[in-house]
Amino acid sequence: MSEASLKDRGHSRPRSALLFVLGLVLFLMLLALGTWQVQRLHWKEGLLQTIDQRTHSAPRPLSEVEKEFASTGDVDYTPVTVTGTFLHSGERHFYATWEGDAGFNVYTPLALDDGRFVLINRGFVPYDLKDAAKRAKGQVTGRVTVTGLARNPLPAKPSMMLPDNDVGKNIFYWKDRDVMAASAGLPAGFTLVPIFIDADKTPNPGGLPVGGVTIIDLPNSHLQYAVTWYGLAAALAAVLVLRLRRPAKEE
Repeated sequence: MSEASLKDRGHSRPRSALLFVLGLVLFLMLLALGTWQVQRLHWKEGLLQTIDQRTHSAPRPLSEVEKEFASTGDVDYTPVTVTGTFLHSGERHFYATWEGDAGFNVYTPLALDDGRFVLINRGFVPYDLKDAAKRAKGQVTGRVTVTGLARNPLPAKPSMMLPDNDVGKNIFYWKDRDVMAASAGLPAGFTLVPIFIDADKTPNPGGLPVGGVTIIDLPNSHLQYAVTWYGLAAALAAVLVLRLRRPAKEE
């Protein structure tokens, strides 16, 4: 073997070793991503099971749901029944879509017998019916009983991609419970129940708002992601093995 060939071979060994190390690091990263997706899969399956159990359980009094929220911080999708009087002048409008139409979910303060308030998502209205005067029949008066699903409050804006809430125009792009309540014209020193309630499908007079708009069908694609990451790791492992065996054959 010529001196030049030996020199080239000597230079290629450190380069091959570096490529192998980088490949090994990438292989471990792919394995870690696949394992993380498996963990997420188990978490999502547990969450979906919990939601299914909760949504198919009997409605509970608000006092029980509040106690559970104070204890666990999580009552999402728990059926609840509450009685009070709507303060329609305090409607807050959350931008939403329903069955392909753009519009708003109407969040209305409900005054409870103990003097507190809870924000009720009464349901969806089309964009051009944001003005409550255009759907006056649905502005029910007097004491009402609402059955629906408890929803956890959001601790912060869920995504930087969402626009900021336009409080002046009464258009909310994320459910900032405290700001919704503070801008609803509630009495000074009011006390707010710490959860939302999404009303069920019970029809409102005049047909609006349309209740029962809670989205429960959560996507679960973690298995496909896990298979993808593990598949890439397996392919990379095959390349590394072939690369290791090639020098041995050449020698």
